[in-house]
Amino acid sequence: MSPAMRDSEVLVTHHKALMELTHNNGFIEMPRPRKLAALAELCTQRLGIKRASVWLFPPERDRISCEWLHDEEQPGRNSCVPQQDSGYNLFRSDHPEYFQAITAARVIAVDDAQNDPRTRSFDRDYLSVQNIHAMLDAPIFDGEQLSGVVCLESHERREWSVPDISLAVAIADTISLMNTHEAWLRSKRALDYVKRYDSLTGLANIDSLRDRLGHLVRKIKRRGAGSLALLWIDVDRLKVINDGLGPQAGDQVIADIGQRLNEIQLAGKDFIARIGGDEFAMVIRNYTLPEFLEEVTEEIQSRIRKPIRVSDQDLNVSASMGICHFPGDCQEPEELLRGAEAAMYHAKRQGRDRSTLFDSEIQMTARSRFALESELRETLQTSSLDVFYQPIMDRMGKKVESLEALVRWHHPTRGWLSPIEFLDVARSAGLMYKLGACVLRRVCEQWREATDRGIHVPTVSVNLSAEQVLVPELPKLVKQICNEQQMPVSALQFEVTEDSIQGDSGVIGKVLEQLVDAGAELAIDDFGTGYSSLSRLKSLPFSRIKIDRSFINNLPDDEDDCAITLSIIGLARGLGLSVVAEGVENKAHEAWLFEKGCDYLQGYLYSKPLPFSEIIGRYYSD
Repeated sequence: MSPAMRDSEVLVTHHKALMELTHNNGFIEMPRPRKLAALAELCTQRLGIKRASVWLFPPERDRISCEWLHDEEQPGRNSCVPQQDSGYNLFRSDHPEYFQAITAARVIAVDDAQNDPRTRSFDRDYLSVQNIHAMLDAPIFDGEQLSGVVCLESHERREWSVPDISLAVAIADTISLMNTHEAWLRSKRALDYVKRYDSLTGLANIDSLRDRLGHLVRKIKRRGAGSLALLWIDVDRLKVINDGLGPQAGDQVIADIGQRLNEIQLAGKDFIARIGGDEFAMVIRNYTLPEFLEEVTEEIQSRIRKPIRVSDQDLNVSASMGICHFPGDCQEPEELLRGAEAAMYHAKRQGRDRSTLFDSEIQMTARSRFALESELRETLQTSSLDVFYQPIMDRMGKKVESLEALVRWHHPTRGWLSPIEFLDVARSAGLMYKLGACVLRRVCEQWREATDRGIHVPTVSVNLSAEQVLVPELPKLVKQICNEQQMPVSALQFEVTEDSIQGDSGVIGKVLEQLVDAGAELAIDDFGTGYSSLSRLKSLPFSRIKIDRSFINNLPDDEDDCAITLSIIGLARGLGLSVVAEGVENKAHEAWLFEKGCDYLQGYLYSKPLPFSEIIGRYYSD
């Protein structure tokens, strides 16, 4: 048999042995150290050598460190070697030729290691000590990055054959695949963590809570025994902290409360999650009698009431809590969530800093709210919401300058509903973005209808919610809806409240700037009731301020309201913004505002909000 034929057969048997090892289910399920041990042992057996090792490049790449050593003559040393052991760290500065070779040539096959230029620097401290005469090194990768070396060492001078080199490279490639798989697992675990845990507190999120409740409810139903209580915990007046000290202070409060809830020791405590901006949930198993839960809520509220140190001051915080039981109050996990939330809202209405058990009265209120939510979803699905319009007049109160679009809902059994009756339901159900899109689509349709009839409609002002301005895709949606109706974006003005621009300033700024770039104007609504900083106002592309009606009601008799209104008008002048006064209801309001230089007026003195047909008939018909 020719040498070439012998090499071919040896190469096949080498790779068959490697395939049998690595494709075995037992190998696949092994932890990394055992995999390295098995691969190193395979090398020594197949090649008839005494030593095989795996080395790693640390991030600094200034050395290689031994991760695993298999030594046939010293089986007791076959283990993971501590990387801080100086005997198992080889530095680039001491062995530049070797590092250059492994980086450039990748595979190093050395017959006489003690004299070869690439490896002789190892001789005195390593090769002679270990009686190593030949070395075969193959690179390990992590993606495209050189991350380590498989090192095979012979106690005799040896000319490495093609099958030898092929096996070494295959072993190194196997470890490279292990690296890739382990990196994928780490990435998957990180993604799972992001999906299932809250980044601020480290607690589980609402999805994890739903899974846990589902598991526990099924378990109780299957066994026919057991109980659980869900506590919905809402931090009172966190918005005041956010507005007064900034969102970072609010985040610190939430993180501190999350830590306190996580650390609290309670009988039956099973699960804790952060389920919203200022809301947490706790699951109590089996210890669910009312008298025990009363002690639990008192303990939780006591912990939350302890002062929280923020920005060199102590903040006193409280929480409202709702409690719902399974079985008893509900039959399904989602009902448990809704019941606990409804009980919490009932507690807030009772005066905050207290807890409420879910009962029949709350159940009736909750069912009504859930029914309204379901009906609202259906209405949004069919784009059946209506839009009324209120005119914004010039400073003389004679000419319509623009129209404000105001959402209305004609409920099949309750009749006309104003926003105050359903927006809170939309907000808690996560429907505000969809609702806003429905309103905008209706406005554009009616603008197109008027245009087709030869009626010129002035600028229409549309309200944007906080949920909308935090969505980067909003400008794209606005342009899409306008294009569908052949309506220029410049025919729109968008109103946002001060509170709605308190979130992620980067996202909000980009969204608002893109709307302005598309042609729209921007106004701040209800100005004076929030906590906008002047720097924030100056940095965002607003062209108009709307003074909240609460400052207009008592003009010109209330000195404080006069002073506030004058200061807002002065601020607007200084920033180059126009001013609209809302809530103008009588001639005294109109006269005072005209005298003080207010640009535009809006209120019941001129018109209540009207359906589109009535607005057209009143102001634009021949």
